[in-house]
Amino acid sequence: MRESLDEILKNLPFQDASLLLRALTHTSYMHENPNSGEDNERLEFLGDALLNFLSGEYLYRRYPDTKEGDLTPLRSRLVDKPQLAKFAVSLDLGRWMRLGRGAAKDGGRTQSSLLSNTFEAIIGAYFLDSGVDSVRDFVEPLFDSAIVENSPVPHKSDSNSKNFVDSKNRFQEWVQRSVTPTPPKYFTEQIGGSPHAPEFIAKVLVDGKIYGEGNGRNKRDAEKAAAEDALAKLKKQGLL
Repeated sequence: MRESLDEILKNLPFQDASLLLRALTHTSYMHENPNSGEDNERLEFLGDALLNFLSGEYLYRRYPDTKEGDLTPLRSRLVDKPQLAKFAVSLDLGRWMRLGRGAAKDGGRTQSSLLSNTFEAIIGAYFLDSGVDSVRDFVEPLFDSAIVENSPVPHKSDSNSKNFVDSKNRFQEWVQRSVTPTPPKYFTEQIGGSPHAPEFIAKVLVDGKIYGEGNGRNKRDAEKAAAEDALAKLKKQGLL
């Protein structure tokens, strides 16, 4: 683990490495190693709040002429679970997460929800260790890369902005424009996971027909994944 901390510390120069270790510690690890300190859930809570604040500040400065109604979906996409999981992958966090044997065996190191939660915990820990300015300096290049990757232009008149708009809204717009004025319906249920890390599956239907399916750690993320699946299928069929 010392080797792993040294590698991560190259990107995140923690003064207190124990905070970094806690941020990497999932509840499943604590269940099997009850005397190993604390899990990362409180840090995850803190990191989530920080990312919402810092992403809002970032977009406010980057796009001084953009209205609130356009900035809000941009911020949502910038810090949603799939995007945070991408940030985690860029740091190779999955390799270093401290998971219980069962969670690791079930593919936890590549699970989007665990990766995004760990990234949030890392942000919370780095704030406690080094302050908000250090966190800002760390996350803004990541935000820059996400903006470039998704090629958004935050104006409703530009179709590229749709890349950064919530997938449920995009799918509903297509449905009401191309199929029916009735909004799509989502059916969601829990399919497994633990009390601390449940897993949900969602299906999105239009006129009784399934258009997409997706998984997530809560109903909202599962429904968003289902909408993304539906949009991907429409694009493949040349309908979008």
